[in-house]
Amino acid sequence: MSGSSAAFPGVLLLVLLAGSGTAQASEDADSIRILRAESNQAIAAHDVDALTRFLDDEYVIAASSGDILPGREENAKSWTGHFVEFPDVVYVRTPAEVTISEAYPLAIENGTWVGSMTTEHGKLEKGGQYTAGWRKVAGVWKIRSELFVALYCHGIDC
Repeated sequence: MSGSSAAFPGVLLLVLLAGSGTAQASEDADSIRILRAESNQAIAAHDVDALTRFLDDEYVIAASSGDILPGREENAKSWTGHFVEFPDVVYVRTPAEVTISEAYPLAIENGTWVGSMTTEHGKLEKGGQYTAGWRKVAGVWKIRSELFVALYCHGIDC
């Protein structure tokens, strides 16, 4: 009996460690969802400084327009110009799935996005799907890359 009870603490430790990985992944996924909501708020507020704080140093985006913008600085310039051109623009990205890598400090987020703005010809709404790659840097999740694909557009300027 003492042989089997001696093995039990090791089994319990393995079960606890396996569960802690799942708990950490769930916590990380929740953190990414919160960060995405905060980045949506930064867009709604047209706060470029807040928006770029979510981005990794080596950030790159493939925008729904087809433009590819490498780096935080290039992205900040693009957002600044976009906010001037469309003072009421809002984009909302809604995660459908966040998966945390078991092997690396990386995650992938998939979801839908919708943007609305007023052009010189009236209201415009477009949207589609997106994928974002996240990297955990010094304990903080940062967006490393994003791909946005427009699947619909409504308005005269589409």
